[in-house]
Amino acid sequence: MKYYLITFFVSMVPIIELRGAIPIGILKGGLPLIPTFIVAVIGNMLPVPLIYLFARRLLVWGCDKPVIGRFFRFCLEKGEHGGEKLKAKAGRGLFVALLLFVGIPLPGTGAWTGTLAASILNMDFKKSVVAVMLGVMLAGVIMGLASMGLLGALSHFFSVS
Repeated sequence: MKYYLITFFVSMVPIIELRGAIPIGILKGGLPLIPTFIVAVIGNMLPVPLIYLFARRLLVWGCDKPVIGRFFRFCLEKGEHGGEKLKAKAGRGLFVALLLFVGIPLPGTGAWTGTLAASILNMDFKKSVVAVMLGVMLAGVIMGLASMGLLGALSHFFSVS
């Protein structure tokens, strides 16, 4: 039960998200793939509506504050940059572009950044949540397979040595 909770909470952490939570659950906790996937997807998706509805306002509000301003500006600029990049590449296929942006497990392309970008681009709430959820599931499948295969083989190899 401990590693299910760790997987759940790690999947909510920006930048790490489910991309780090699934390997932790499978490789460190020895959890089975499907329940780990489900717990990580739920944890990763839980903050998405709040990010869409409030993150942009919070970041704009905090940009000029003394202690947090620099970090808030960084987050806002990252979201704006991600949104503009996504919009330039996608054209009218913004839904699919957002899905792939979130789904390809690269640093800085998770649900948090994707949702912030969708909010900044004023994408429809329902469409952006569905695109982000499908992207999170795609990233989860990729990370699950990597954890069970390549990462699992490497872990076994190094633990035997």
